[in-house]
Amino acid sequence: MQTQPEAEFGPADARRILGEVFAPWVQDLNLAVERIEHAPPADVPDWQPGALLRMPFSERLCRNGGVVCGQALMALADTAMVIAILAANRGYRPMTTVDQTTHFMRAISASDVLADARVVRLGRTMSFGRVTLLSAADGKPAAMVSSAFAMLPG
Repeated sequence: MQTQPEAEFGPADARRILGEVFAPWVQDLNLAVERIEHAPPADVPDWQPGALLRMPFSERLCRNGGVVCGQALMALADTAMVIAILAANRGYRPMTTVDQTTHFMRAISASDVLADARVVRLGRTMSFGRVTLLSAADGKPAAMVSSAFAMLPG
């Protein structure tokens, strides 16, 4: 796996990494990379690099009552943040989650889930981010996630 930053890092790169690096059970979530943002637009002063991922709805991800379970939502947020950090880095770099705090605001049922992940700080040894999880059916936020990642050598 390449560890040097690339000139470009797009959805195809993210999909390749999802298939090569992540555990099989994460791959079973069938996550789709919808957007990668690593170049700031000229007219947005507070812009942050990031990624938008979609987790398709599945009854297998639901607890009693047809609500998407928190474990699936937290796995989506963690994975989306890794992809966002890779986008900000413009290439693959090994990392591990150090902390993830999730604030659930409302349930999602019978809907795909979108994860809008933003890199707050990309560092040499630590990186920090935030993810907003939204119901794809109505675009309303369902959870807010903050996370920290240790950037690993090599």
